[in-house]
Amino acid sequence: MKKYIAGFMVLLFGCLQLTAQDETESTPKDKPVRYPFASGWLIDNQTCVIPSKNTLEWSIQHRFGTMDNGSTDIWGLYAPGANIRNGFNYSILDNLQVGYGLTLKNMYSDFNVKYAVLQQTRKNTIPVAVTVYANMAIDGRNESAFGTDYKFSNRLSYFSQLIVGRKINHWLSLQVHSSFSHYNSVDSTMNHDVIGIGFNGRINFSPQSSFLFQYDIPLKIESISEQHDFEAAKPNFGVGYEVSTSTHAFQIYITSANGILPQDNYTYNKFDLSNGFSDLMFGFTITRLWGF
Repeated sequence: MKKYIAGFMVLLFGCLQLTAQDETESTPKDKPVRYPFASGWLIDNQTCVIPSKNTLEWSIQHRFGTMDNGSTDIWGLYAPGANIRNGFNYSILDNLQVGYGLTLKNMYSDFNVKYAVLQQTRKNTIPVAVTVYANMAIDGRNESAFGTDYKFSNRLSYFSQLIVGRKINHWLSLQVHSSFSHYNSVDSTMNHDVIGIGFNGRINFSPQSSFLFQYDIPLKIESISEQHDFEAAKPNFGVGYEVSTSTHAFQIYITSANGILPQDNYTYNKFDLSNGFSDLMFGFTITRLWGF
């Protein structure tokens, strides 16, 4: 009897194995799309891309001066007022990244986190990528910059963003995003909070080269404003060129904001695209990846 039971169990187990194998073969896993963007950065914006687990990313972002002096200072390349940020990010998981950066303007130290809630899949089981990004920045200027009633909390600002993106086809990827910026301390004529929207994208025209564009809009919403008469920050427009490899990405671009931290641009940008070259400036971003 025991032999019959043992034989039956072996037969049943074999059938279950074959059934599971058939189901696996008939319903292969829908994998994430490949390379919707070449980098986690797109000019001044985050993309839905997070490098794979245990990857260290070093990013250098540079903003030159405005082009208003023309060839006198090589269209801003040798102009005063340049801004730079050095940052390091580390992927704890395939969909979770943390980082730190130091920016020359206001000597901001920012601590940031990015989490991929959803990843677009190749067979459209999931049609879009959904990513959230947030940072907290500490203004590193001297105490005198904050007036007589100084508190450490006056140095703090915050930014959060929801990003929805889709790789449309092999040459076009698009994103839209909404954001919320907050400064603990601002001038008495300004708002502490700013809501913004924007869109950006990548047009890939060769295996390693792409055209980039962005447009970020701080919204003037009087119903939630602390000030009855205020001037919202100017939109941040940018276009650029990107060349990338598996471990490097280099972007050179023209943009209408001299800040690098997003909350700085959404709150304080006074450079106006409508003024033409006088309010535009060159910039570049370099990223380098190391796997561990």
